[in-house]
Amino acid sequence: MTPEAEDAAHAAATRVARESYGKLVAFLAARDRDIASAEDVLSDALAAALAEWPRRGVPANPEGWLIVTARRRKIDAMRRGRVADEASQTLRLVAEELQAAEDAGPLPDRRLALMFVCAHPAIDEAVRAPLMLQTILGLDAAAIASAFLVSPATMGQRLSRAKAKIRLAGAPFRIPEREELPERLDAVLEAIYAAFAYGWEQAFADDPRGRNLAEEAIWLGRLIAALAFDEPEALGLLALMLYADSRRAARRDDAGRYAPLAEQDVSRWNLAAIDEAELLLRTASAKTRPGRFQLEAAIQSAHAARRHGGATDWPAIAALYDALYALTGSKVVAVNRAVASAEAYGEARGLALLDAVAAEGALETYQSYWAARAALCARAGRKEEAADAYRHAIGLEFDPATRAFLIDRLAELG
Repeated sequence: MTPEAEDAAHAAATRVARESYGKLVAFLAARDRDIASAEDVLSDALAAALAEWPRRGVPANPEGWLIVTARRRKIDAMRRGRVADEASQTLRLVAEELQAAEDAGPLPDRRLALMFVCAHPAIDEAVRAPLMLQTILGLDAAAIASAFLVSPATMGQRLSRAKAKIRLAGAPFRIPEREELPERLDAVLEAIYAAFAYGWEQAFADDPRGRNLAEEAIWLGRLIAALAFDEPEALGLLALMLYADSRRAARRDDAGRYAPLAEQDVSRWNLAAIDEAELLLRTASAKTRPGRFQLEAAIQSAHAARRHGGATDWPAIAALYDALYALTGSKVVAVNRAVASAEAYGEARGLALLDAVAAEGALETYQSYWAARAALCARAGRKEEAADAYRHAIGLEFDPATRAFLIDRLAELG
């Protein structure tokens, strides 16, 4: 085994795991709805790939090889764990599917069906999005726990219980009929957006898996928008993600320094993505059923208008944030609303809104609150308060470029 062969095999296994994890889990779990078992045998198959591919070469159909290997692991586990008569019917069905996987070409893509299984009414609403992030995108419980502000152990227990419920409830792996869509759609959209947000935060991290999550979320957004074209929130979510992703290249300047939205070079924005988002938002708005994602997309559209004349319509953005806050009551929205109001009507208005949301608590560890407060206090000439807020924001920020930006702002206070 040469180092080059080992590296190539490892790269191939990593690529398949990154690009096809949810597809493989969905295929493996479709018959018996046992997601946990599908994840276990897929993990074993990936380990086998790392051991065998360097010696035998990467197969022509890596996905098919992993499916066949995982299915064989599953058959072996059934034979060890059950009496022959009890398991014979299941083993026969699995063996038939194993032969089909060996003979077939590209695997059917059942990821969207798996997403709706995760949004089944039997699953607790709070765990639906985390469950989709793990089963579709392969995020581990620790990463999901960090995003949802619970301990890894607690998140792991919740995910395990949810997978057991899917198996026991016999939730079918299918896309719901159109009349069933509305009650299940919200959970799916939230999961897609959570995946995009994670990828957006990781866009400049060393781990390429994090960077690819935003792209996969957009892919899932396109799929759900095509399926539920009459649902304006599905279109609004896709538009929102495209607006944000259009600015990916502008988030850092040529020297790698962080560039906040108001200071970004608009020539680095992806205009084709913005044009697509504008069309989606217009189509959604024409359906006259506004919702959270449409409002957030409309805010991004107002920011994107700067590419035409160089000015930002802050009163319009502030009004949209007022509507969004009335709809959601979110503290994250409240902080952004305060910043927009400060731009439109002065820092005194913005600080008053920040004070109001801070009085409700739960913002002590929210970096964006402290960064916003620091900037507005600095503009108001309250330098000591600004410095204190900048120090809080710097202590809570993990991205080196953003930390450097905040440190520079603190230094400018003198």
